[in-house]
Amino acid sequence: MKIALIAHDEKKPMMRQLVRAYQPFLQGHELFATGHTGQLVAEETGLRVHAFNSGPLGGDQEIGALIAQNQLDLVIFLRDPLTAQPHEPDVNALIRLADVYNVPLATNLGSAEVLLRGLNAGFLNFRSLVSGDETKHDHYTE
Repeated sequence: MKIALIAHDEKKPMMRQLVRAYQPFLQGHELFATGHTGQLVAEETGLRVHAFNSGPLGGDQEIGALIAQNQLDLVIFLRDPLTAQPHEPDVNALIRLADVYNVPLATNLGSAEVLLRGLNAGFLNFRSLVSGDETKHDHYTE
C-alpha cells in the first residue's frame, strides 16, 4: 500500500518512535512524506521515502493531490493541536480530502498504531469496498 507520513515539528520525536517500531512492516509498503518528516523517516529506518516539500511550502497540498488522484491508501499525520500552524488551511484541506475519498487517517500516535496494526493484520480492505458500488457496504450493517 501507499502510506503518507507527516509530522508537525513537536511531533517528530513521536514519528521517529513510530517508524522505528514499525520499520519491518513499513518496508513492505511505498512511503511518501512531507520534507523534513521524509528525511527523518529515511534516516531512522533506512527505508526509501518519496519526500515532497515541507508542509508550509506545499507538501500537505502535494499529499492532498495524491489523495484526490486515488494514489494513497493511508495517511499518518501526527498533528500538534497546541501550536498554531501558519499553513493551517492546507492541513484542514488535507484532512478534508482524506474524508472525501475515504482514506484512513491517523492524527495521533494511538490511532496511527491501530491503523498500522490493522493494515498489518489485513483488516484494511476498504479499497475493495469503496469501488463506487455502495451496495458493497451492506455487510457492515447490523
